[in-house]
Amino acid sequence: MLNIKPFCALRPLPNLCSKIASVPYDVVDRGEALALAKNNPFSFLHVSRAEIDLPESVNPYSSEVYAKAKANFTAMQEQNLLVRDQQPFFYIYRQERQGRFQHGLVACCHVQDYENNVIRKHEKTRIDKEEDRTKHTFALRAHSGPVFLTYRDNSAVDAVTKETEKQEPLYDFTAADGVGHTVWQVKETEPLIRAFQAVPTAYIADGHHRAAAGVRVAKELAHSGSNQKIEVNQELSINFWFDPDMEYNWFLAVLFPAGQLEILPYNRCVHDLSGMPPDRFLQEVNKRFDVEDNAPPRPPAAGRISMYLGNTWFGLTPRQAPDGNDPVARLDVSVLQSGLFEPILDIKDPRTDKRLDFIGGIHGTRELERRVRNGKAVAAFSMYPATIEQLMAISDAGAIMPPKSTWFEPKLRDALLIHTF
Repeated sequence: MLNIKPFCALRPLPNLCSKIASVPYDVVDRGEALALAKNNPFSFLHVSRAEIDLPESVNPYSSEVYAKAKANFTAMQEQNLLVRDQQPFFYIYRQERQGRFQHGLVACCHVQDYENNVIRKHEKTRIDKEEDRTKHTFALRAHSGPVFLTYRDNSAVDAVTKETEKQEPLYDFTAADGVGHTVWQVKETEPLIRAFQAVPTAYIADGHHRAAAGVRVAKELAHSGSNQKIEVNQELSINFWFDPDMEYNWFLAVLFPAGQLEILPYNRCVHDLSGMPPDRFLQEVNKRFDVEDNAPPRPPAAGRISMYLGNTWFGLTPRQAPDGNDPVARLDVSVLQSGLFEPILDIKDPRTDKRLDFIGGIHGTRELERRVRNGKAVAAFSMYPATIEQLMAISDAGAIMPPKSTWFEPKLRDALLIHTF
């Protein structure tokens, strides 16, 4: 079963909540974070992206950045911008976007469940990003951005959620992007603990690097007296936990029922056609795909890919069906990689190839057109979104989805509820 526990949240003053809570650190670059926080000294981006308060020449992964994050976080507490609940609670976090609602449980999950595959993954982490979040979490001694988890729907959890939402919320605001955020305190914790005893597995929807960092920090602290350096992705026996009840062995998460979630596509742009003129490139594509002229920018169904080239949208349907027994091979992003990117454009590793950009589905197909028209890309590919069922099936099989296969929307806000240890 999945282990969850309530916690004594460190959280914003209600009148400052909308100003303190920020977008996740990893959905904005330095310039975007700087612009968002420029006229807002309360923004948690001063903590999660502390490099915005340092000269642009400073490396964002330098020790100076983590020290600045800690100083800014400490200052927020000293100025009483953040308050702490005096007893542990669960929280219900509801988000609303364009008339769609999703209701999540904010709780702490145990690192052993991550290690034992009770919390399942579908993505490989990048060492540099994992190292960054580990150092940031270690500096703060806090999890300020939750891991986005999902689970198969459970009626008992839904019942507690509905009852809780009859109460007065702690927070209720609409962010600049139009997404509504509402938070309630759950007064009775035992019903949720009992309900989650029937939830055998959770799945990371978003936040693989946060989860991996939480585990690494726990390992570092568990071994803090042994002079043993814990390397990224180092395999350790589960017996290394000196005290599984220590607060650092729990990380912050929001758990959403799978049936409420919406996955948007993760689209692609390429910077060159591997030296081929567009007409030659189209000929090569036509050898592997049935090509339809003037196709819709958004594919109408799975198994179809839309390509924008030369101010025209083309519909691509693979001539050879993927392996029906391989859930990863059946993904449209896998078909695009194995059928076009690698054999035609020689893009062998989409994680590292600089000719390839990933564009979240929230930006729409107009952003793909804009990039091609202004010369930032030579071709763009619009995908049909993967499903939550595909994500869970791949995770259950112990397999890994290709990079940037899913874009979950709306994004969770950082610093609404902070877990310290």
